[in-house]
Amino acid sequence: MQEQTLSVLLVEDDPAHAEITRRGLESNALPARLEHVEDGQAALDYLFRQGRFSDPERSPRPDLILLDLRLPKVEGLEVLRRIKADDHLRRIPVVVLTTSAADPDVHGAYSNQASSYLVKPTDYEAFARLFDSLGHYWLAWNRYPG
Repeated sequence: MQEQTLSVLLVEDDPAHAEITRRGLESNALPARLEHVEDGQAALDYLFRQGRFSDPERSPRPDLILLDLRLPKVEGLEVLRRIKADDHLRRIPVVVLTTSAADPDVHGAYSNQASSYLVKPTDYEAFARLFDSLGHYWLAWNRYPG
């Protein structure tokens, strides 16, 4: 199991989904610090330390990014492209967590080096179970470089 507290960047415009994610981390006592931004431009600002996120203390490099595709300002696939094109960010695992099960979205995510593609269930209980599994895999069992 991971011994250090990991930083997770959640890029999610739906407040209910963000809350389920936050609760999923807390209820499983997973060692993670959750940072949440609500649109694609804020995600890029956070990751590239621009604007309100220019201070590295306010924008620590995440160990994991949970990325919705349907985002205001900058679409999720464009955020993913920019992450994977940057030498400092490309090694960060990006899990696409979205409502879209459309083949073009799945192919687009994997073509742009997404680490995983998960479709959000529509009911709360199933979403909570999905996050429980996701949280344990990425935050407890997965190994990160030191």
